[in-house]
Amino acid sequence: MMIQPLFALVFLEVVVILTLIFRTPLRKPVLMALDKSKQGRGPVIVKSAGGTLFVVLISILFNVTLMQNRATDSGTVNPTDQVLLANHLLEASLLGFTLFLALVIDRLHYYIKELRLLRKTLEGEKKTNQSRDQVENAASKSSSIST
Repeated sequence: MMIQPLFALVFLEVVVILTLIFRTPLRKPVLMALDKSKQGRGPVIVKSAGGTLFVVLISILFNVTLMQNRATDSGTVNPTDQVLLANHLLEASLLGFTLFLALVIDRLHYYIKELRLLRKTLEGEKKTNQSRDQVENAASKSSSIST
């Protein structure tokens, strides 16, 4: 029931990560969308959605633990419990992977923004150094011509 949307979410997050890692035409719009999501009410919504997914993950893991304890107490394994256990384990692993990929996307966005700021600063310093070198060269040429 919940497996298909989780698979879609995981694949969407992988596409976003690949878009952020490699320079593609979609990188700039994705970065702009991530910037917008981190402004205003965006962080609150993202944190509440992440918290909800985490609570659901904990609930699923608790149910898995109860099912395993029931199977060890009775000594026999019910085929229905096996199917439900496999389903719950798949849901839990997809939820965990979704939360992990969301953290990866957040960190990639942060590092790309920092790298962009660092490059702008570096370019400004290069221009400042080039203009300073040109002024010094012109001053040294004019002083050598006058002597």
